[in-house]
Amino acid sequence: MHALILCAGFGTRLGEHTREIPKPMLDLGGRPLVEYIVRNLAACGFTSIAMNLHFLPEVIPAHFGDGESCGVRITYSYEPQLLGTAGGVKKMADTVSPNQPFLVHYGDVLNDVDFGPMVDQHRRTGALVTMLVHQRPGSNSIVGFDEEGRVNLFLERPTDKERHGITASWVNSGVWICSPELLEAIPENTACDMARDILPKLVSQGRVFTYKLDGYRCAVDSEQRLFAARKAIAEGTYKQRWLSWTTESRRAG
Repeated sequence: MHALILCAGFGTRLGEHTREIPKPMLDLGGRPLVEYIVRNLAACGFTSIAMNLHFLPEVIPAHFGDGESCGVRITYSYEPQLLGTAGGVKKMADTVSPNQPFLVHYGDVLNDVDFGPMVDQHRRTGALVTMLVHQRPGSNSIVGFDEEGRVNLFLERPTDKERHGITASWVNSGVWICSPELLEAIPENTACDMARDILPKLVSQGRVFTYKLDGYRCAVDSEQRLFAARKAIAEGTYKQRWLSWTTESRRAG
């Protein structure tokens, strides 16, 4: 299977930590953040990975090369102007298979999820998008869904007025399994955001489903969370699954 990792942002909220390095290359226990993502995907059976680049675009390819050291094939998509999470996915469309689902993963999200069961569920439900979700009251996104996991409410960065009266505590985790048909919903050569511009329109079609997080997750988008992620790795809260998974464990392919 194919995966797309979104690595083009600036990471300005991390201040000095990302002034001279792309956020996905922040050091966590001796490895860059994005290497944990790549190695976990490889352990889950993903063999082809594409990354979009903008800020200091030479740094990530200099570390990974073609991906052979991590057991995958990595290609890169340079964006002279930032295209957003959806526009970046559209630009990388030629790297995914027209006949298989693909995974989209934020480049600043550390998690140790086994994506095999998530892919299985995506295929079983016939979803257009399967969204990884976790519980976090008061977050900047809100996801509501029925007993089958079908999303019936999705708000990204809601206003106080939009949030009023809503008690849902499930939120977008920054990982989606997508059917190739999704690419038809994203305009060409246009800066747009998946969570703000694309997903809300798809929810009304009844083909966006959730998959509940099982494992560790941290969005490294502040200094506090950077330190939390480093602590999780040092203390073993984050599970480096690829160190023990065998070839037989890989189920996403």
